[in-house]
Amino acid sequence: MKIVRRVGASPRERGSSTGQSCPDIFELSNGDFAVIGREATADLDPELPPDAARADHERIVVITRETLVRAKGDIPDS
Repeated sequence: MKIVRRVGASPRERGSSTGQSCPDIFELSNGDFAVIGREATADLDPELPPDAARADHERIVVITRETLVRAKGDIPDS
């Protein structure tokens, strides 16, 4: 599995010149997506709706709204 491309604008394009806030989205060679975000499992796990689940090996991460909105045009429809 390898990173194929960035999806959306780079952190620098979104105004992160210090490297302090660098959420990012990448498309992988197998078609999945990888996300760099702020780890928030402990805070958000109790907030998951009843029909949502998280396996022990999974984590909840948070990315900024701007990161996802600016990636929207690069996400394939299928």
